[in-house]
Amino acid sequence: MSHFNLKNIKFSVLDLVPITKGNTQQQAMHNALNLAQHTEALGYTRYWISEHHNMDSLVSSATVVLLGYIAQGTSKIRVGSGGIMLPNHAPLVVAEQFGTLATLYPDRIDLGLGRAPGTDQRTAMALRRDRQESVQDFPNNIQELQNYFTNENLGEPVRAIPGEGIDIPIYLLGSSTFSADLAAKKGLPYAFASHFAPAQLFDALHIYNNTFQPNATHEKPYSMACVNVIAADTDEEAQVLATSLYQLAMGIITNVRRPLQPPVETMDGVWNDQQQAMINNMLHYTFIGSKATIEKEISEFVAKTQVQELIVVSHIYDHEARKKSYAILSEIFQA
Repeated sequence: MSHFNLKNIKFSVLDLVPITKGNTQQQAMHNALNLAQHTEALGYTRYWISEHHNMDSLVSSATVVLLGYIAQGTSKIRVGSGGIMLPNHAPLVVAEQFGTLATLYPDRIDLGLGRAPGTDQRTAMALRRDRQESVQDFPNNIQELQNYFTNENLGEPVRAIPGEGIDIPIYLLGSSTFSADLAAKKGLPYAFASHFAPAQLFDALHIYNNTFQPNATHEKPYSMACVNVIAADTDEEAQVLATSLYQLAMGIITNVRRPLQPPVETMDGVWNDQQQAMINNMLHYTFIGSKATIEKEISEFVAKTQVQELIVVSHIYDHEARKKSYAILSEIFQA
């Protein structure tokens, strides 16, 4: 049963481009390209980078620049944003940037769009200047962006060059039912951020799958879920590796920003009971263990959610251990 489940779905990568303690920002970017080349060779479908700002632990702020770097250094894996936070950008700028990428790397570029700021409120203000967002802005901005990619925009006074007439797949990303509803209405593929916001996963998928409106591009719903995976030779080794992810989550809930920390033997004394409960809740869809453990748990997840694709993020301190985790996972979906 498990093989059947996993053979029929796609596996992809989400990279936040983390800086690890003791390493440089440049090294983080080099690691991203190395991981992209590694996962391309392993048969992963796409490599997405997410936009974050003003974070000591992540260097994915100039997301489009990094996407160009990754696309240039790979040959067939799809490269895209998971996602571009649309409220931070004018739709025309996004259309031009992704039009440029898709012109340089035809049929390989994905445009995932999110509604969150990807940062704190003060930084959001610095990015957006005076723009105040209303609830209709996100749907309207998506429509404007889609218009720039059409051939019909040829006669309009404002055009995306390059970008016009290029078929760039758009994905909506979300962590609530708002984006699920919008993705269904617009007939777009939908990716849920269950790796850090698990609460509304099933509600969102239910709304998306049951209210999806087909269009010329997408006849039926296409759902994706992002999950954390930490795979190693043994369950025990994976549990130790996972402590870097736990420490990262600690930083989020305590607002302490620092690079990704090395693993520790145990989290006892690092977190208290309340913090542990919060983090376990936040990281509910985190699969940690050996190949056999991961295969069983992921098969169950796919059977329950019926998603068509899993996007996998692996916050592992040691770069070689991170690559190995993706390699172990690839053995599962290629078995």
